[in-house]
Amino acid sequence: MENYGVLYLCPTPIGNLEDITLRVLKTLKEVDIIAAEDTRQTLKLLNHFDIKKPLTSYHEHNKRTKGVKLIEELKKGKSIALVTDAGTPAISDPGEDLVKLCIEEDIKVVSLPGPTAAITALVASGLNTSSFVFEGFLPTKNKEREERLNRISKEERTVILYEAPHRLKETLHELKSYVAERKIVIARELTKIHEEFIRGTIDEVLTKLGDEIKGEIVLIIEGAQKQQVEEKPEKLIQKYLEEGMDKKEVIKKVAKELGIPKSQVYKLTIGKK
Repeated sequence: MENYGVLYLCPTPIGNLEDITLRVLKTLKEVDIIAAEDTRQTLKLLNHFDIKKPLTSYHEHNKRTKGVKLIEELKKGKSIALVTDAGTPAISDPGEDLVKLCIEEDIKVVSLPGPTAAITALVASGLNTSSFVFEGFLPTKNKEREERLNRISKEERTVILYEAPHRLKETLHELKSYVAERKIVIARELTKIHEEFIRGTIDEVLTKLGDEIKGEIVLIIEGAQKQQVEEKPEKLIQKYLEEGMDKKEVIKKVAKELGIPKSQVYKLTIGKK
């Protein structure tokens, strides 16, 4: 174990090249190998800082086979820097798997501080930063996606999501059924010339978004109020029905007030008089 190399997790700029740290630059110059999500993208960064080191790819599609090979190199005593295209490795990234492999093999892992889109967006969002949860990208499978959105609808902490620009509007329309009138913030092109923060309710944000959305997106959602989580929908449904409100209006109103899906309220309303 004493002769094993070290895996260095090296954050890279999320837009502005000046955000790279002196320590990351020093590490990239000293390691034996640099493992990159996209070697072509990383090569641009290395050329900019005049760093010449062997590059190898490590990404979602080759992480199983390449992970084993990188572990072998580390056991030979070679040091490896792991980088992504932008930001901190192992956050919504296959670097998480390589870190686990290193820990299993008793190989030292050193995490260097640096740029992270989620935190950069959060601190400038204007939403609560004392308690938050990072959810990464939403699942694409319908059942898993609905479960995650239901969880977000009840989450009292500030929620941070990543989203691709071409899917943003569709995701926002979907979120309307879950987070009602809660405040949201869209952060795009972080640290770049056209950095932008769009704040408001989902409807307000949708009206401000242009037709063509570019850049990586961080979506931040205000946490649910405590009474929204604790209030039982059945109680509200019965209350509004007794007041003579139409079932359709009850479903809409309760879903909006509690920040839960209309489909969930619909199931609870069926059969009630």
